[in-house]
Amino acid sequence: MKDIQNEPDYRRINIRKVGVKNVSYPITVLDRDKEQQQTIARVNMYVNLPHQFKGTHMSRFVELLNGFHGNFNLQSFNEVLEEMKEKLQAEAAHMEMDFPYFLKKKRTDGKGKTTEYQCSMHGSLEETEDLIVKINIPIAPPVPVQTSSGLPESLGLWGMATVSLRFRHFIWIEDIIELAEEVTSHNLQWSSLAVKPQENTLSVESIAKSLGGKLTAQTDISWFTVTVKNFARGFSTFATLEGPEQ
Repeated sequence: MKDIQNEPDYRRINIRKVGVKNVSYPITVLDRDKEQQQTIARVNMYVNLPHQFKGTHMSRFVELLNGFHGNFNLQSFNEVLEEMKEKLQAEAAHMEMDFPYFLKKKRTDGKGKTTEYQCSMHGSLEETEDLIVKINIPIAPPVPVQTSSGLPESLGLWGMATVSLRFRHFIWIEDIIELAEEVTSHNLQWSSLAVKPQENTLSVESIAKSLGGKLTAQTDISWFTVTVKNFARGFSTFATLEGPEQ
C-alpha cells in the first residue's frame, strides 16, 4: 500500500504537533523498596514534523511504545524519544506519561497505610533532551487521638503540594515524597481535639517557602517549581515558587 503520509509535501507548512493522546498503558517503574512497581499510565506521544512530510501513521506511536514492553526508567524514557524522532523523521519528539504511584508506610499505631500519589514524566527531545518529573503530594493533618466519643480517624485533605523538577542525577520518587511530607507535617500543627489550625504556621506561603528551601539544598536537583494549594470551602488558595537553574 502506498505510504501517502511519507510522500513529500510541497506546501512548506510545518505540522507543529501530531500524535496520540490518553493511551492507557501498563508500565513498570522503579520502586526503592520493592525494586519495581506495576501501574497503569496515561500516555501522550507527539512529534513536530518538517514541512516536507504530510504526516505519519498514528499506529507507529503505539508500536514504538510496545517495543519497550512497559518497562520504563529514565534511560528507556529517553530511548523512546530518540526512536520517535528517528523513525518518524521528526524535528522534535515529546512524551507525557501520567501514572499513580503507591507507597506503603507504617503509621504510629504500627498499622500499614498505602497512599496513592499522582506522578508524571514529561519529556522532549529536539537538539537536547529535557525531562520534568512532577509529583502531587496530598497534605493531610495528623490523625487526632481516638477517644470514647468516636472521633473519626481521618480529617480529610488540607491541600496538595505539587513538585516539578529537573535533576542532574537519579532521585527516587519516595525521596521527594518524604522530603515534602517532612515539611508539611512540621507546618501542620493541629490540636488533638479542637482540630483548629494554628494560623501563624498554617499557610500556603509558609509551606511553599519551607519546601522550596529543602529542594534548593538538594544538589542533585537542577531546577524545580512548587505549588501548594489549600482546599478551602467554596474557593482555594495557592502559592507558587520557582527555584533557579543551578
